[in-house]
Amino acid sequence: MTVTVADTLGLSGTRLSLKMAAMTPPPRTPTQISDATGKTVAANVRRVRELRGLSTYDLSKKLGEAGRPIAPSGIAKVERAERRVDVGDLTALAAVLRVTPSALLLPLTDDPAVTVEITGVGAVDAEAAWDWMDGEMPIQHIEPGDPSGALLQFQVYARPPGRRMQLSPGEAD
Repeated sequence: MTVTVADTLGLSGTRLSLKMAAMTPPPRTPTQISDATGKTVAANVRRVRELRGLSTYDLSKKLGEAGRPIAPSGIAKVERAERRVDVGDLTALAAVLRVTPSALLLPLTDDPAVTVEITGVGAVDAEAAWDWMDGEMPIQHIEPGDPSGALLQFQVYARPPGRRMQLSPGEAD
C-alpha cells in the first residue's frame, strides 16, 4: 500500500494540490526595453554580430573569453530588447565585436537630415548625436556667442586635456 502526504495529514489529494497551486508564483512578464537607446543597442548588436558572421553561441564564447560571460540566450534577449545591457556589457560587446561603444549606442548614420532619439536627450539630428558621442560638441543647443560658457565647459569636462577639440569662437555659433 502506498501512503501519500495527503493521506498522512488527513487531507484530500485535491485539497493539497490546490494549496500548492496557490503557492506557485505567477509567470514572470518578460522585460521589454522601451527606451530609444536600449532599442538601438539591441538592433546594433544583432546587426554587427551578423556582419561579423557570428552566431549567438560564437559571440557568447568570445564574451566569456573576454571575462564578461553572457549566455547565448542572454544575447538573443539583448537582441530582442528583452534584456538590459549595463555599461560593462556594452563595453565588452563593443570590444568583442570590434566597434566603439558609440557604434552600438547610435544608429549607423550621421546624416543631419535624419532624426535620432536618445534616451535622456530626446530627438536630435544624427550628426549632432555623433558629434556629442565622439566628444566633439555638446548635445544641447548653444546660444550664439555662448553667454553661458557651455562650449568651454564641455571642452573642459568631456575629454582628457590631450584629447580636447580646439574650436574657434565662430564654431560655437
